[in-house]
Amino acid sequence: MSKNNSTIFTCSHCDAQFTKWAGRCLECGKWGTIDEGKVETKKSKDNDSVHTPTKTQTLGSIEGKNVRRTTSNISELDRVLGGGIVPGSLILLGGEPGIGKSTLALQLAASVSPTLYISGEESVEQIKLRADRISTKTQNFASLRLANETQVESLCATIRKEKPKMCVVDSIQTIYSDEVQGESGNINQIKACTTKLLECAKSTGTAIIIVGHVTKDGTVAGPRTLEHLVDTVLYLEGDRYHQHRILRTVKNRFGATDEVGIFEMNASGLQPVKNPSASFLEEREENIPGSVVTCLMEGTRPLLVEIQALVNKTSFGYPVRKASGFDLNRLHVLVAVLQKRAGLDLGQYDIHLNVVGGIKASEPAVDLAVCLAIASSFKDKALGSDLVVFGEVGLGGEVRSVNQTEKRIKESKGLGMKRVITNSSKQVDKLTDLKIINVKNIAELITHT
Repeated sequence: MSKNNSTIFTCSHCDAQFTKWAGRCLECGKWGTIDEGKVETKKSKDNDSVHTPTKTQTLGSIEGKNVRRTTSNISELDRVLGGGIVPGSLILLGGEPGIGKSTLALQLAASVSPTLYISGEESVEQIKLRADRISTKTQNFASLRLANETQVESLCATIRKEKPKMCVVDSIQTIYSDEVQGESGNINQIKACTTKLLECAKSTGTAIIIVGHVTKDGTVAGPRTLEHLVDTVLYLEGDRYHQHRILRTVKNRFGATDEVGIFEMNASGLQPVKNPSASFLEEREENIPGSVVTCLMEGTRPLLVEIQALVNKTSFGYPVRKASGFDLNRLHVLVAVLQKRAGLDLGQYDIHLNVVGGIKASEPAVDLAVCLAIASSFKDKALGSDLVVFGEVGLGGEVRSVNQTEKRIKESKGLGMKRVITNSSKQVDKLTDLKIINVKNIAELITHT
């Protein structure tokens, strides 16, 4: 048997491999991410070795195990995970730097006993200071075991010795393996360390949570590459200038991937929000032109949020379009629809759009509320504080129905709303005492301003 070393080029962003170097990755489109590496291949003749066949079994012969999840006192986190943490699972907690990942991980570690907290970024004294700051009566930080370790082999040995229910590793970018070349944080080190942690979790039954840093556009190769290795991927989102944080499930082998958790950042850390809709609307001013309430579906949870629009005569030759919490390209499309289908002369007006509370509204159901908010600001006419608007807007100006209308209306009624503007094909007006205003197109919508 002979060995042959061949050259392979790997993208550090998406992990795609190529036979020759290029300045731009053909898979993800990133520039300057192709690195050269050596791959050892083995050449063998037929019948050079004898392989033992793998034992197979029928699915019906396998006895199912009732896995008991480990629950914490963090209700929103348990909701996202599908009822709690599965023993022996590997969970990736990602998010932007400074968004609150380490705080949430520390709170989770304190809620489950026994738990081992491994930090490669902070000293144990620094962790103690943060724990003292966010400590509450429901969290037992005193029994939490801490350690500073960056070598994955020693980390796994510690887990096997301590045998905790859960282990938190903060962060995966600081962990390295002696068996892999390169500094900690490169793609090969991250993949190798995660693989070892996965093996350790499955063999010991310890649930391991690894913290990973990503940028706003998710360009860090590590966490993106790890998504297919781990059991569950959680992303903590939000605007650091706002109090609200959203914990979103991207992948979950043991539960649904459409659940979200709503938190509020305060002096005691990340606290679950019991009534998110009321929290988002509590500071809303009444009778302000350009203010419209819409109902988002974040997973299976309806959320009422405020959409604000400001339309003002431009001071420049070209009008400005800006959006916070909403896709700017989608805003351009909706403005064009309002001009063409509703006759609003917006060509010489600046338009600023904001989703209050730091929420990112990406659902098509927000279209109708955005259009009405722009029209309200353009005509300088308030719409009242008891109105909820949701629906998808097409390029022809038509208003299309959205899913889970009943849930949206029920949530609106619970917050004291009296009127709903949408396009519903179902007779939902018989299910509630709210006034349901059905609109078929944008032109009909504008008549309500």
